[in-house]
Amino acid sequence: MIGWLFKADGYLGPIVYSKVPDGGWGWVVAFAFFTVELFTYGIVKIFGIFLQDLMNNFEESNSRVSWIISICIFFIAFTAPLSTVMSNRFGYQPVVMLGGFLMSLGTITSAFTNSANEMYITIGIVAGLGHCFAFLPTVTILSQYFDKRRCLVIAIASTGESVSIFAFAPAFTALKDKVGWRYCMVVIGVLQASVIVCGALLRPIVIKPKPAEVKASKAPTPKQMETKYMLENELTCTSLSSEDSGVQSLSTSMHNVAEGGEKKYAEKVKGTPVKTPVKQAVKEEVPPPQAKAKLLDFSVLKDCGFICYSMFGLFATLGFFAPQIYVIDLSVNRGVDRDKAAYMLSGMAAAEMFGRMSIGCVLNKKPIRKIYILLICMFLLSVVLLVFTFVTEFWGLSTCCVLYGFLLGTVACTHIPMLAEDDVMGIERMTSAVGVYVFIQSFAGLAGPPLGGFLVDLTQDYGSAFYSCAAGMALGTLFLAFVRPAKMGMCCRKKSVQQLESPKVQDGKNSALDKEAPVDFLEEDLPTEACPLKSQKSKE
Repeated sequence: MIGWLFKADGYLGPIVYSKVPDGGWGWVVAFAFFTVELFTYGIVKIFGIFLQDLMNNFEESNSRVSWIISICIFFIAFTAPLSTVMSNRFGYQPVVMLGGFLMSLGTITSAFTNSANEMYITIGIVAGLGHCFAFLPTVTILSQYFDKRRCLVIAIASTGESVSIFAFAPAFTALKDKVGWRYCMVVIGVLQASVIVCGALLRPIVIKPKPAEVKASKAPTPKQMETKYMLENELTCTSLSSEDSGVQSLSTSMHNVAEGGEKKYAEKVKGTPVKTPVKQAVKEEVPPPQAKAKLLDFSVLKDCGFICYSMFGLFATLGFFAPQIYVIDLSVNRGVDRDKAAYMLSGMAAAEMFGRMSIGCVLNKKPIRKIYILLICMFLLSVVLLVFTFVTEFWGLSTCCVLYGFLLGTVACTHIPMLAEDDVMGIERMTSAVGVYVFIQSFAGLAGPPLGGFLVDLTQDYGSAFYSCAAGMALGTLFLAFVRPAKMGMCCRKKSVQQLESPKVQDGKNSALDKEAPVDFLEEDLPTEACPLKSQKSKE
């Protein structure tokens, strides 16, 4: 068993590339991410097929049973910083494997529960924590394997949750009618255990330069050659034929200088000139010790651009889940037959899948600034949610559902990978940024569906839920528009500080020779009195 583990570590250990591969093992990671999407958010979106059975079995109200999935969504986002800390501490593979185990355990144990309160723990907390541990590290490491194709690959791989609505929803509905909801939960839990295998496939990526580039860096630079020439020049200007090169190290005391001069003068007087090769102390460049990586870098909150982007995610999340919950009831309330209203959700899912693939192709184009495309999609999404509130007939609602699904797909598959872009945070800081970002989102994910339900109970109109979604999307669009200006403003401030400091360096205190000379040396001219030969001549 131990030998097998060592072999597995060789096959599934870190993989080294000279640059970001844009492929290679990344395709395996992309397939793993597709599978993770299938069994995380895909299962969350089809959980509604069990609501009626749970209400009848537990004798609970609709709102009480709905809190099961709301708690699960909240824990997926709320525990994102914990997922980030564990990924930085232990690596992506064990965290995703733990997530697969937890979601499988929570789903299987929910088949043996006898109340909604127990399912709050099994599905809401245990499975929700597993979803978070499985999803976030997978999307983060997938972003590291791709650069030019990043948006396209992530968009296609994220269609797993849309595929789940097409494949799993009808399949598990038929299975539930045959064997009951409890056995169906067991089957889902067993399938979710496949995420453990996906976690083992997430090999860490290491980027190292080519050996040729490393050798080239060891050659003397023009600056080093110029410094060497200056030192040799200094030697020729010295009248002493001795070990003293005219350049003294800062670590050498004046006492040592005096002793060396007397010794050399004694040798001259005895008539035994000693010619020794000049020794030049070359200061080796020692790279500074690398700072220990932080488990969770909260310094991202000092970035104004990231704060604006987090506010965008917070308000946009209000419109991510509520429309799917209320679109069927809205259609029935507007006079559409319930059988036809069921097609609204299917059309929305089909359009969402197409939107994810389309935005991936668009963002793969080089000249396009990706954050502006996301801004346009957010604005259109706000308009579509507003149109939902006054459309009354079947075709109008169907068109709104298709447009909403398409635009939701464009936003849902890009808002997290967008953190890897330089306009937001960059790939180096994405690991810490994604945990804080999703944590901030969690509060809107918990409040979104209950807020819509509160407005529906207050106004007795399902269109009111879409008003809150449209308002949240509009605020998110506003904050997204401020991300790039805030980022550029920080850069301008940094440049102005550098410009203020640069005149001080030029005015005075250090000359160009001081900058080019090694730090460990100090050029000194010995006074006439201190020179042994000249003092001897003066006495004569």
